[in-house]
Amino acid sequence: MQRFRGPSRFLSDEEKENMPKVTKELIVRILSYLKPYWKQFVLVFVAILLSAAIGLLPSIITGKIVDEALVGKDMRLLIQLLIAAFVTMTVSQVIGVLESYINAWISQRIIFDMKNQMYDHLQHMPHSFFTTEKQGDIVTRMNSDIGGVSSVISGTLSSIVSNIATVVTTLVALFTMSWQLALVGIVVIPLLILPTRSVGKTRWKLLSESQAKHDEMNQLVNETLSVSGSMLVKLFTREEKEYERFVNVNEEVTQLNLKEQRSGKWFHVIMGMFTQIGPLLIYFAGGYFIISKADPTLTVGTITATVSLINRLYRPVQSLLNLQVDFTRSLALFTRIFDYFDKEITISSPANGKKPPVENGDIHFNHVAFSYVPEKPLLTDIHFTVPAGQMFAIVGPSGSGKSTVVNLLPRLYDVLSGSVSIAGVDVRDMDLTYLRSCIGVVTQDTYLFNGTILDNLRYANENATMEEIEAACRIASIHEFILKQPDGYNTMVGNRGLKLSGGEKQRLSIARVILKDPKILILDEATSALDSISESAIQDALEVLMQGRTSIVIAHRLSTILKADQILVLKDGEIREQGTHEVLLEKGGIYRELYETQFRKILDMESGNQD
Repeated sequence: MQRFRGPSRFLSDEEKENMPKVTKELIVRILSYLKPYWKQFVLVFVAILLSAAIGLLPSIITGKIVDEALVGKDMRLLIQLLIAAFVTMTVSQVIGVLESYINAWISQRIIFDMKNQMYDHLQHMPHSFFTTEKQGDIVTRMNSDIGGVSSVISGTLSSIVSNIATVVTTLVALFTMSWQLALVGIVVIPLLILPTRSVGKTRWKLLSESQAKHDEMNQLVNETLSVSGSMLVKLFTREEKEYERFVNVNEEVTQLNLKEQRSGKWFHVIMGMFTQIGPLLIYFAGGYFIISKADPTLTVGTITATVSLINRLYRPVQSLLNLQVDFTRSLALFTRIFDYFDKEITISSPANGKKPPVENGDIHFNHVAFSYVPEKPLLTDIHFTVPAGQMFAIVGPSGSGKSTVVNLLPRLYDVLSGSVSIAGVDVRDMDLTYLRSCIGVVTQDTYLFNGTILDNLRYANENATMEEIEAACRIASIHEFILKQPDGYNTMVGNRGLKLSGGEKQRLSIARVILKDPKILILDEATSALDSISESAIQDALEVLMQGRTSIVIAHRLSTILKADQILVLKDGEIREQGTHEVLLEKGGIYRELYETQFRKILDMESGNQD
């Protein structure tokens, strides 16, 4: 006899509140992912129906064994029926394996399609998407949510069809053999449903509370046992307090787990009793009909087969009771995935985007306004022109919008009003790939992929030769450092370049831009992570790199600013001053104040170090 599976699953309060609205459009959209594999689905459903039908035969054959072989004392017939039962069971299992294989193939191909679509979509999302969305949410959509589609296809969908097929075929067989015994067996089903729902709700509540406490304990472990967290604990001598917190949460988790397990044990005992009642009632009713001769056509074999079929009925009925939960969660899963698919790609390449020659083209910001949040404007009226081949420096207090200005050039963001143009062409009208290929950016926060030094350098130019790579690294003053590593250019840099210092990462970033050979250069605090000696070497490299290129530099180092053809002073989202170092000092305005409070101190420190 089959063991009962356990309590029904329930929707949490949050799931009930956020229950997706079932619409024709949603169902059609889900089916669009299944449509390419409709032939395979037909095979699966045929296999399920065959398996359900063939699955009846062992029970029916058992009845014949009792009535014809055992009662008739026919050994030859007994062997034939046993062989027939074994063959039908084997065929049913083989069909089940085939169905599972096809199901798994379909679900994995759908996951493959959806992950490709999701990754492609996310790759083209604007930069603002990644600055506002949590990275964990993005990874969850890509892995857990789309991965969960497998259980929907191979689990929920197939389970529904399989359970319905099993229930229908079993009921037909039961009522065909003896409608009286069939009714007796079915009467037991409510006895299974009612306690299942009651006990299930209790266990679901305990499981939810336990999961919440598990999350609290995991959060505590992640915070206090991380590199930064453990250091903070030690520096503030909080070891004992954190241990007490952990013990208290761990005790609550343990108690909840014990309650849930105790309720589960009693549930299985009760369900075991109820599943025994059905067969006992059938034996009683069947015995009564035979002994009292109320149904002369009824046989012991029929009673035996009925008991076997009734046991076959309980599990699919219980599964179908969870249909609403499974269906709702499946829709919620697809809704979460579609929510990302529906996020608009606000920055994209226009059809037939222009590709103007930018080598000799001016960069022009024409009364540009921009804000990350509509009610908080960041840039209000940015208006300036960088002549081709010149280097402009942007200075200003922290938070004045310096990085935002340069981010508008490669269209990491788009202006709200005004325009940014290169060679007389609005960047929004240019082919996006071409635009970004013409611009090289060295940022303050250098990012390296978890690979080798060579992999990270070739990210800029995958066809670069080793001679070109080594030449770029020499210009960036990083070649000698690389040669000193045990694996040279094949040295692993670690996650985000963790195995390298800030200066080493920044030099690799500069070498990477050199390999890209851009026509326009943006340096955003490009030498901030370097000491004075390293900066001097890099500064020479950057001067070589900037020759013949239009450059915009954001810097707090006076040595960089002094070499600029023009200095733009940004404050409160506006360019307040523009001119050379000497001219701006004479004005005695914002630049003079910055010079006195920031640049001069740094210059004095550098002079002291050199002495």
